[in-house]
Formats: sequence, structure tokens, C-alpha cells
Amino acid sequence: MSALPVRLDRGGRDPLGAQLSAQVRDLVSRGTLRRGDRLPSTRALAADLGVARSVAEQAYDQLMAEGWLTARRGAGTFVAADAVPRPTTGPRRAAGPATGLVRLSTGEPWIDPRHRAGWRRAWREVSATAPPRGYDDPCGLPDLRAALAERLGRTRGLVVDADEVVVTAGTTAGFRDLLGVLPAGPVGIEDPGYRAAVATAHAVGRTVVDLPAEARHDEGALRGLAAVYVTPAHQHPLGRVMPADDRRALLAASRATGAVVVEDDYDSELRYDVAPVPALAALGRDRVAYLGTASKSAPPGLRIGWLVPPPAMLDDVVRQRDVVHDVAAWPTQRALLTLLRDGWLDAVLRTARRVYAERAARVAAVLAPRAAPAATSAGMYSTWLLPRDAALSARDAARRAGFDLPLLSDLCRTAEVTGVVVGFGGVDDAELDRALAAIRAGLGG
Repeated sequence: MSALPVRLDRGGRDPLGAQLSAQVRDLVSRGTLRRGDRLPSTRALAADLGVARSVAEQAYDQLMAEGWLTARRGAGTFVAADAVPRPTTGPRRAAGPATGLVRLSTGEPWIDPRHRAGWRRAWREVSATAPPRGYDDPCGLPDLRAALAERLGRTRGLVVDADEVVVTAGTTAGFRDLLGVLPAGPVGIEDPGYRAAVATAHAVGRTVVDLPAEARHDEGALRGLAAVYVTPAHQHPLGRVMPADDRRALLAASRATGAVVVEDDYDSELRYDVAPVPALAALGRDRVAYLGTASKSAPPGLRIGWLVPPPAMLDDVVRQRDVVHDVAAWPTQRALLTLLRDGWLDAVLRTARRVYAERAARVAAVLAPRAAPAATSAGMYSTWLLPRDAALSARDAARRAGFDLPLLSDLCRTAEVTGVVVGFGGVDDAELDRALAAIRAGLGG
């Protein structure tokens, strides 16, 4: 063989010898060079590539040490290995029906572009701050926990110390922390309800018991459960606020059965009809594990939230996190601290509430003559009850217009509730208008 099909980059970061050995290794791996093939001499190869002979010698020596090549006295250098078998790939996963569509998501917030300067400032502070020398505190940055404790008391009526707050990588991460220290037993989750919570429970080997979303969870419903997962401030996806009597009944059932109540405080700060309802945990700190998240005010990709376990579970949660290093990324924690300190989250929520209220009214103007609201609108979506055929017609019309409209039935497991869930946080006004026009047409309007 007089030459090798390789190309060296003299301006690259890697030494020329390392580049050469990597490319020869790749030629053998792919089967371009086969066992027994004779390679050019180091002198000939160096001349062909226009490099010093030492570059070729260095590459050959490295490849012989790794077993890719072998030298025979008086005969030359030969390939000594076979091609690396390529794994056979199964059939590709079929693209979902919503591929390429704008999703009318229930979980994507609207963030006023005027707040971008505060977002950039937070990350500049991250870049200018020295990170911890080792692993983080398993509960999270102390200053961030203090800021979160202050915020929980001010906005959710939940008075806790900073040492009782655990920073998580989002709601499902906090739920996973709890599942790891709960006694054995199934977990009750509302149906229809939050699919990620169901998947999280299944992933750690827990059986899930479906609880009717709008029923009172009394002692009979909780008997035999290790925990019950609820969204009392704004039930996902029906939108109901858990009434005071049902809250008291749930706490009484928890005390009678021993089941821990896991409160996902979903959308709690995004009411625009009345003031936010205080957290359930404020009524029963001994029985309620509180989960919160920044993903409804900050970009969801930040992946950060917080957990306030019942006092009796706190030490177990901290020990578990310390062992597995299950801590939210330090840069994310540091950025959130700045966003809280500067009032960025409060400002985002204030402007978002106004926008959501206006968009909810526009959705109602289209759907109210044709469907029944599941509950009073709040947050970044509204849910409308429709016969299944009508819901499918609305979804199909939305798809033809380029939008993915979630069906309420997709969020059900054993419940039989049909309708559509119109998210309006992750779209702009023009997109929402186009989607609503398509939905109206799909419903015969």
C-alpha cells in the first residue's frame, strides 16, 4: 500500500502523531483496512503526508502497543486486528403524531421579554462566583434555602426554617427523594393527574392506585397506601381547587392511616381571579410533604425545585441524598438565588398573570358556547369537557393548522373524562389566535 487515506490538520489542537494514529485506528475499525494489509513504511508515509518521519513512527508505535498493527522483521508493518462489529439497530421509533407541531402545552410559561436583562445578570453572577470546592451540601446552597424559606412564608403561608428546605432538580426529583424513604406500599395518585408523577412512582417500583381527582380522599381511600400525591391548589389537569372541607378530611385520613400526603403546589401562584389559596402543608406540617418548582415562572429547562418534607422524614431524605449525591446543579442553584434576590421571579409572575387572564378569556370566548369548563380558569391552561368525538374533531383541526392540542383523555388512566386542555403559556398571541380559529372550526363553529 503506497498511501493511506488520511488528512492531518496542522492547525488542530491534537498533535499530528495522535491525529494519524486515530485515523488509522478508525480505518481498521470500519474495515477499510483489513487484517493482513501491509501499511506503507514510516519513511514513505511521512513523505506522502509532508511530515517528519518521527510523526509516522510515533503513530505506528502507539497502534502496535494497542494491538492494531504488528511489525514483521524485514517485511514491514501489517494490520493485526479485525473491523469492530457495528451494533445492529432495530426499527427506528416512529415519530409521534405531534412532530413538528406547536404544542399547546400546560407546562410552558410565558416570560415577558422585558425580563431578559435580569436573566442575563443572574448568569453573569454565576460565572463570577467561585463554585464549591467539593460536593454541594445535600440540601442545597444555604443562602438559596434561606431565600426559599422566606418566599414560602410570604407567598404560601408555609412558615419553615431554611434547614427544613431541600433544593431539588424539579418536582419529580423531589418526589423520587420522598419515595426512597417512605415505608413500603402503593402510592395513590389523582386520576386524571400528572403523568410524570405516575411514571416516577413506577420507575422506583411502587404500585400506583388511581384516586378520582374530584372525590374527597377520606380514610377509606387512603387505607393501605404509603402516600397520596395531590395537586390541591390547581388540580392537574381539571383545574379544581381542593375545598377546605376536603383538605381537612385528607389530613384527618392521613393521620388515621399513616399515609403521607405529597402536595405538589402546582400553579399555586398563577391565580388571576382570587388570591392564591394557602398551601395544604401550612395546615399539617407533620403530615404533608411539600413540593414546589420554578418551572412555571422560569424556563422549565432550569430544572430546579424544592421539597419541604415532614419533620420526621427530613433526616432520612438528607442521608439518602448525601449518599447518592442527588443535588441540583450548583450553577442552577446560584442563578436561582440571584433571580429570587433581585425580585425577578415575582416580576415575571406579575406580568404573566395579566397575560394569562387575558388569554384565558379569549379561550373561553371560543369554547364556552361549545363546551363546559372543568373549573375556573387559572394558571397557563384551561380544561374543557366535550364528548369524545367533538374533542377528537377539535384536536384534528388544530393539527391541520400546525398545533398539538392535548386531549383530556390522554391524562386519564382508569377515569373516563373527555375534552381538551388548551395551554396558552408557551405560544404567542398570534399563534393562540390561529389555534383557537382552528379549534372553533373543528367544533363546527
